[in-house]
Amino acid sequence: MRRGECQVSSEGRKREMNKKVTALSLSAALFALCSFAQAQQAGRIYRIGVLFFGSQNQPHLESFLRGLRELGYVEGKNVVFEYRYAEGKFDRLRELAAELVSLKVDVIVTTTSGSAHAAQQVTKTIPIVLTTGDPVGSGLAASFARPGGNVTGLSVLLPELSGKRLELLKETLPKITRIAVLGPAPRPAVWNPTDAAVQPAVDVFKEVEVAAQAHTLQLHSLEVRSAEDIDTAFVTMKKARLNALLTLLDPLTTLHSKHIVELAAKNRLPAMYPTRQFVEEGGLMAYGVNIGDLYYRAATYVDKILRGSNPAELPVEQPTKFEFVINLKTAKQIGLTIPPNVLARADKVIR
Repeated sequence: MRRGECQVSSEGRKREMNKKVTALSLSAALFALCSFAQAQQAGRIYRIGVLFFGSQNQPHLESFLRGLRELGYVEGKNVVFEYRYAEGKFDRLRELAAELVSLKVDVIVTTTSGSAHAAQQVTKTIPIVLTTGDPVGSGLAASFARPGGNVTGLSVLLPELSGKRLELLKETLPKITRIAVLGPAPRPAVWNPTDAAVQPAVDVFKEVEVAAQAHTLQLHSLEVRSAEDIDTAFVTMKKARLNALLTLLDPLTTLHSKHIVELAAKNRLPAMYPTRQFVEEGGLMAYGVNIGDLYYRAATYVDKILRGSNPAELPVEQPTKFEFVINLKTAKQIGLTIPPNVLARADKVIR
């Protein structure tokens, strides 16, 4: 090899070496920047607003908090909570939602469609996660696959569940003919005035009507628009000599679940409820969605949003866990024997 060729080869190796050094330097710089950004993110304290329709007695809240803890969120360390309770007053929801917005929360978690509507009225930018409700049917989201706005979360109001509850009630009490249906008004004109979720109630009641016709049952609709309506409804049930009670899922019925259960027991009225909460408080039986599971899954939505996901693109999920719960203590109290074939289908029996 000639001397000139050796010199060119040497210079080429130097240039290659300089490129490698430059590349390594850039990689180190990028790594440092990423580490710095991660450190900043790790040091941030997120503020989560939680808007309840009811009071501070929230049996499913712990499921939501557990879900967040499992995702690495520790209260006081990297997350703080701002709780607001409407105490069953629809007209307070918007005011409380506005308070959360003024606190500049990173996300608002709501527990009913009405609460989500109230929050959406005061903010179109802060993400809203619905734990239980019907975001699509109530107009909060454009579709399950692509919500399109600032509201996403979990749907719980499946109309077909009410038909299933009626079937189980008939199977338990084959001789019943006239059933009281306690819950939201099936007609939009008398729906809770500040709750825009009208269509879900209409769909649910239609499903109950279809199931009632299939079993030759007469329905007596008893609308609940306030706590006072509950007492009036039971007076009507007694006068009309109705055979059984079907309670629909609604913020007001859930809020006053214990009172409803007590009145049903007092009147020795067999009743089917929408969630296990009623049965654990003394109700006869319930078939429906595992609400605790929905709260638990809501934590995943919050985590994704805090990590930068757009709620408009987070698909609304439907329930995956259902449960049939029977309270044998209550059955004995009202003088009812649960058929073995019904008892065998229960996921949980309270003895």
